[in-house]
Amino acid sequence: MLLNITRENHTPLHQAERERDRLPPISSHSSSGLDRGPKLPYPSLNFISNHRKEDGSHSISSQFILPGIRHGMVRHGRELPPICPNVRLKHQHQHRITVDNLPPEVRARFATDPVMPLRTKTVKEFQEDIERATVSGDWKHIHDFYLTTFGSFLELNAAFKKDASPPFNTIEDSGINTKFINAVYDALSLTPPDAQRAVLKGIINSLLREWKGRRTKDDLRAYFILVQNPQCTSPATYVIYAHLLRQIAALAEADHYFLMHWFKKLSQKRFKQLVERLHLFISTRLFPVKPEELPPMAKCSWWIPSATKVLSLLNAANIISSTPILPFVDFYNPTLDHTDFMEDYRIWQTQGNSTRFTFCQFAFILSTVVKKAVIQKDSEQQMISMARQSLVDKVSRRQRVDMSLLFLNIKVRRLQLVSDSMDELTRNRADLKKKLKVSFVGEAGLDMGGLTKEWFLLLIRQIFHTDYGMFTFFNDSHCHWFSSWKCDNFSEFRLVGVLMGLAVYNSITLDISFPPCVYKKLLTPPVVPCDLDLPVGMATLTLDDLQQVMPDLSHGLAELLSYEGNVEEDFCTTFQVSQEELGVIKSYNLKPGGDKIPVTNQNRKEYVQLYVDFLLNKSIYRQFTTFYYGFHSVCTSDALMLLRPEEVEILVCGSPNLDMGSLQKAAQYEGYSKTDPTIRAFWDVVLGFPLKFQKRLLHFSTGSDRVPVGGMADLNFKISKIDASTEWLPISHTCFNQICLPPYKNKKELKQKLTIAISNAEGFGLE
Repeated sequence: MLLNITRENHTPLHQAERERDRLPPISSHSSSGLDRGPKLPYPSLNFISNHRKEDGSHSISSQFILPGIRHGMVRHGRELPPICPNVRLKHQHQHRITVDNLPPEVRARFATDPVMPLRTKTVKEFQEDIERATVSGDWKHIHDFYLTTFGSFLELNAAFKKDASPPFNTIEDSGINTKFINAVYDALSLTPPDAQRAVLKGIINSLLREWKGRRTKDDLRAYFILVQNPQCTSPATYVIYAHLLRQIAALAEADHYFLMHWFKKLSQKRFKQLVERLHLFISTRLFPVKPEELPPMAKCSWWIPSATKVLSLLNAANIISSTPILPFVDFYNPTLDHTDFMEDYRIWQTQGNSTRFTFCQFAFILSTVVKKAVIQKDSEQQMISMARQSLVDKVSRRQRVDMSLLFLNIKVRRLQLVSDSMDELTRNRADLKKKLKVSFVGEAGLDMGGLTKEWFLLLIRQIFHTDYGMFTFFNDSHCHWFSSWKCDNFSEFRLVGVLMGLAVYNSITLDISFPPCVYKKLLTPPVVPCDLDLPVGMATLTLDDLQQVMPDLSHGLAELLSYEGNVEEDFCTTFQVSQEELGVIKSYNLKPGGDKIPVTNQNRKEYVQLYVDFLLNKSIYRQFTTFYYGFHSVCTSDALMLLRPEEVEILVCGSPNLDMGSLQKAAQYEGYSKTDPTIRAFWDVVLGFPLKFQKRLLHFSTGSDRVPVGGMADLNFKISKIDASTEWLPISHTCFNQICLPPYKNKKELKQKLTIAISNAEGFGLE
């Protein structure tokens, strides 16, 4: 897993930049909590860096120079590098000096191995100290504890490491006493301001010690502890927090791997706090409430990239966790909805994952609203480009320009809907990226969007009907799946793919019940490969994916994996499976000679994986490949690479969860006000409808019973007054998501008329 994180440059050429980035001191005489003091330059610190490496050896800072030694040094029998690597050593082979034969007074000048201090305070003892300080008002002991503990990485490990001796160099155990950390941080807000400042002073001292080379696991533990500091929610601490994030972001990929696994061990509460803290930091830096509290953006342009990279570690930890700690939507930052995301997308398109930061490199942080807007604008640009090209071609040939050539025009008969639609889409294949306009033969409706919605709805309803044979519906999972029957022509599967692509391209939501794994396959790969011989749609799927399609079969295979008896004797199964196709039972080998290979305790995992791959990939390969190319023939936007499978499903299908209360709050009125008796009666009726009738109402007024990505507010739902007899039924304009109501006399009459209207809502006409 690549996180696109590079180590911070520490060469002399960047010394001036590092000096500007020095952390500010915390004013010890301030009387107001965590107020930030003036930003004063720190003097250059010349200290001996003598820290433990992974192999147990120690590195000695080159600033510590032994008097009288001008040649190479050897420690423990090994030759050490020269003090000044740019100076050629003379007589290198004539005088070999080892540590063992140095005079005692010289040998004593070497820095000793750092010995981890012995800290034995327990959670209970610490909490008792807090209680005593609260009662007595004497916080000196607590102040000294915080000042000492956060004064260096060494002290942090001494205080919070479970055991000072074991290295704890595994991804599964950070070696940190999590309960103690939580207790210390939870108590911090109860302490006086000077104790809180002591923590910040200690963090500054720790971060100013810049080491070269690989970090030790104790260093990683210190970062792991510091990043959980709840003080980092205040803008007054953001300069310190930014430097902490910068150092974590600049760690090596191997170090990120450890941190990622340690993060996933946190409780959901602590994990969510980390995510929310980073989101708040990014949002505040983008749109500060008080800009004077933060340095100018020009001087801290690295703040947001550093925070986003650390957030990507938490997102990765969430993904690799056996059960996601947080829903993926918790990693969205809504503040980015109000930024120039199209410019960000353009830079990402042209420069990719280069050294220049873009949010598109970290697509998990972008909400579905942003991604939908990017796809829409990308689609609009492609539509305009296609229309312009058609217009230029006509003009260049001196032909009469017909405005209809700017659109993808579909004309169909209701009784031959599928066949007419296939013929029209095949005939207009070159125009699929133009704006869609639909008309029904014999109907005078003008398509301002409503007829297009109606066409999609009726066509999907017919194609997915079980009598049509293209898809199988599983009652236990309530989803459709591709029929595995074999034929010579799979063009109708291409039609379904084109329809889904047109729906996304034209911002139409469809009532399709595909399982989530379909959208995983649709993004495998997200962009059509240049080599058409490469397989597509062959996603890596598991038993969990099969569970969403065929739960009973998935349960049976799970029992096979957990069976404690003799699988070969008790199950009598081979690597051959059978399935019904058009009433005929056919057998397939999962591997060469599979009918002669028994399933045993040793190979049952392989059997299950091959069976899942057969059912969800290989048995429907030709059907899905045709479907895949149909979808991507319309949706060729690079923005698809930004999407998760769940987000593709939301773009295609919208949300099935209706919230009529939200629709009421967002509704607009024309000729009525929300306090008029007719409007009050309308909402009383609608909110009292069962879900079935609420969906009918939504379909009657908008042309679809699905909720778009932005929620009910994005529908721009309007209720208008018409001066007509109360004998009239309500009228809708699905092109504008509008319903027109006569001024009915009472609630009973309104309910009767509205029920009749929404129950007979197919077909269009002009007054």
